[in-house]
Amino acid sequence: MFNKLPKSARIIEVGPRDGLQNEKVILNCSQKEKFIDMLVDAGLKTIEVTSFVRADKIPQMGDAVDLYKVIKDKDYFGAVHLPTLVPNLKGMEIAVKSGVSEIAIFTSTSNTFNQKNINATIEESIERFRPVVELAKQNGIKVRGYISTVFGCPYEGETSVEVLMDLLKSLKEMGCYEISLGDTIGVANPLQVKNILERVFKEFSSDEIAMHFHDTRGLALANILASLEMGATNFDSSAGGLGGCPYAKGATGNVATEDVVYMLESMGISTGVDIKKLSAASEYILSSLNKVSASKYLTAYLASGK
Repeated sequence: MFNKLPKSARIIEVGPRDGLQNEKVILNCSQKEKFIDMLVDAGLKTIEVTSFVRADKIPQMGDAVDLYKVIKDKDYFGAVHLPTLVPNLKGMEIAVKSGVSEIAIFTSTSNTFNQKNINATIEESIERFRPVVELAKQNGIKVRGYISTVFGCPYEGETSVEVLMDLLKSLKEMGCYEISLGDTIGVANPLQVKNILERVFKEFSSDEIAMHFHDTRGLALANILASLEMGATNFDSSAGGLGGCPYAKGATGNVATEDVVYMLESMGISTGVDIKKLSAASEYILSSLNKVSASKYLTAYLASGK
């Protein structure tokens, strides 16, 4: 163990989108802008900033057009990857008009989860995204993919690795430069991670794969460590541990970026992230939401008086 660790790892910060989309408190555009500015200042190079969805369905993301207009004028625009989630062709058309540089699309290994989440089967979701990706290509927009319920589904239980492999192939052929494997309800364990990545890395390179763990049962960091051992170097996380799946009862949310950065940096794996500035960003957004963080590092850091 620990004989295959990389020298560096890449953090994909999903707090402004995945972290905020299920919060009861709806932040205004200027609050989100400040949060993103602080994350950039902390050294994060990939930040998922929003999603182009119907405001009546997800009001937390209702200001996506206005927010992206502000972000486009920032000095860091072009230097930092700023993907936005799009659910369908209508969302993609709005994203194009907004001048986005990168989008993310999502599907699942579970038909039941897909039906409840996006009202489509697995096959229908792939067909739905073909014109989305084609429009992205026509406009020089990069595409990132998400696959949910890779390690388990709240409705179907264990999901198929064969379905996962088929989805990976479809998304890559479609044009996704990177595909994130999601432990949507936080049920994964390190052995399961090892077994799945053994299969995945037979056909895909580590550069094409990212890992997205939820800390519902406290195993997210252990799963990240198992992923590192298998050769993975790209990890989704959320500042302060914000977010979570509405389908997972008792979910504590995404793995906290602070906890991931602390573990990696303390093991000599460079992330390029200033953890004190990151903690300041999390403290700001958590206070705006009137929330206490699930992050172990951030809790200790704030208690220490900084």
